[in-house]
Formats: sequence, structure tokens, C-alpha cells
Amino acid sequence: MPATSHSTTSLFAATIAGSLPKPAWLSETNKLWPKWMAEGDDLAQAKLDATLLWIKAQEDAGLGVIGDGEQSRQHFVHGFLEQVNGIDFEHKVTMGIRNNRYDAQVPQVIAPLTLKGRVHGTEARFLRAHTTRKIKFTMPGPMTIIDTVADKFYGDKKTMAFAFADLLNQEARALEAEGVDIIQFDEPAFNVFMADAATWGVEALERATAGLVCTTAVHICYGYGIKANDDWKDTLGDQWRQYEQVFPALAKSSIDQVSLECYHSHVPPELMKLLEGKDVMVGVIDVASDVIETPEQVADTIGKALQYVRKDKLFPCTNCGLAPMSREVAMAKLAALGAGAALARSRYG
Repeated sequence: MPATSHSTTSLFAATIAGSLPKPAWLSETNKLWPKWMAEGDDLAQAKLDATLLWIKAQEDAGLGVIGDGEQSRQHFVHGFLEQVNGIDFEHKVTMGIRNNRYDAQVPQVIAPLTLKGRVHGTEARFLRAHTTRKIKFTMPGPMTIIDTVADKFYGDKKTMAFAFADLLNQEARALEAEGVDIIQFDEPAFNVFMADAATWGVEALERATAGLVCTTAVHICYGYGIKANDDWKDTLGDQWRQYEQVFPALAKSSIDQVSLECYHSHVPPELMKLLEGKDVMVGVIDVASDVIETPEQVADTIGKALQYVRKDKLFPCTNCGLAPMSREVAMAKLAALGAGAALARSRYG
């Protein structure tokens, strides 16, 4: 089934960055690395049940582009890594990730990387079968993956990133063939290793998107609303200018859409001008606070972004994933996102 078309449907078609909270019957709640509540066939079914719940919630909220909420993945990076040969999950090591912002237990790359088979085929086909709206599928970007594994084989970050990019491309082409309209790569590492991101990071991203005719996107954020990220953001000063280093390289790239933080962040909004010609997914929902945005606040943020982004190029989004939040708060934030986009259509359309 081919992807529907290159452009996204209506004006200000709202979407999520990627993850949504898992229901309490699927996994532990309010955690980034939750334990599953079932196993085997029961777990497989529970994942799809949760996916269906969130498809309906996104549709009810009026979102124009629907995701699977990453319900089948324990973690946004490791959900991909579990289907890769050459990675040792049995002997995890502790490693500082995101430039030592926090320590994580990570698997080790010990042999040449190959895919075991399809990674997200079941979820993508399920998502496509259960909504007539445009669908987006998210995967971790090459640079963020290599910052979340220990290298005991390649000996060179760039070489390993390109090896992962080839695997991501293999899966992305299969997702496109299954009717996925937008394939997004999550690259929070672009805000940490800015010089590398602007040189070989964007190049690795283009390797991951090679040959795709569906819409391609990259999500670059300041992280989930967890303490380690909040503490880091407190050190960044009054202006967060990390985007300034990588946006010019992305503007020259073949990537179609860029997802960024805006609402309640210290990112100077004029940096969006650096993405001229690209679709911009503007973060209008704060993922680091349980306070529910009003539709007016969402529409106001869209209005501010319209000073720098053409209206046909602006897509309201969440700042980052909502995975660690409560289900109730996430539901309310989705409703605010959809209502705010509708208000912006009446204001600025």
C-alpha cells in the first residue's frame, strides 16, 4: 500500500513527537524503562490493544497525523536495537550518555551489525489498518543510537553510525512500502554533539533516508521531562542556541521536516528562520510539566512561530515524547494540541 502523498493534509495538521504513556495493564507507569506486565502472546496482544487506544485518542483530539505512541517499545532506542544482530544485551555496561548527562545501562556492539528481520512491521501494518489519516512512524537516528550503545567492535563512531544508518534505511524502505506517510528519526544527540551533528551526523541521517519517496523528518529535542534533563537545561542559560549549529546543515539536506522545541523552552524562535524551505514541526506542548496548555496558548505559540515559518510549512507538535507522563495528563495535552491547532486555523487560516 503506497504512502498517501508527499504533503501533509490540512493547515496546521497536528502530530506527536513520538511516544505516549503506556497503560498500567501494559507496563509500569511513569517510567522511561518500564517493565512489561505480560509476556509472550499476551504481551504482543496487549501492545496492539494499547496502540489502538492511542490511535483513537489522537483521532478524537483532532490530530492530522497519527503515530503508534511507541506502545510496543520499552525504550525509543532499544526498541530498534532488540532486532539487530551483533549486539550483546546479556552483558550490559554502565556508560555516560548525552555527553555524560546521565549514566545508563547499555548493551555492547560486539560484531558486524545486521537486522534479524523486520523491526516494526507488525506495528506499522496495524497502525495503517486502523486509521485513514496520515501516519508517522518514528525510529532513533544513527547518532543517537551510537550514543546509547557501547562500541566494542567498530572503534570509530562515524563508521558505526553509518552501519546503523544502513539498517535504519532497510527498515524505513519496508515501512514506506507498508503505507507509512512520514518516517521520522529522533536525534536528541544533535543538541549535544553539535559540531559532529552538522558534519557527519546529518550525512548519516541522509544515509538512513536514502531512496525514500515518503516524507522524511528529524526530531531534535532537549529530552523528556525527567530530572537529569531538567537539571541539564538549568545549565544552558537564558538562550538555548544549540539548534543554531545544526539547522543550516539540515536546511541544505534532503530531509523534509524538522521537529523542534518551542513552548516553555529558551530556544530563540528566530532560529526557525534557519530552516527556510523545510516543513517545521513546532513544539507547542510542554512535556516537562503536568500543567495542561489551553487551546489559546497553543494557538498563540503557533502565531509566534508564523513570524518565522510559512503557514503551509508549520505543523504543531509536542516538544518531545510524553512516555513518562500519566495517561490522564497526556490525554488532556493531546486534546489541547488538537483544539489549539483548530483555533489557529480559524485565527490564521
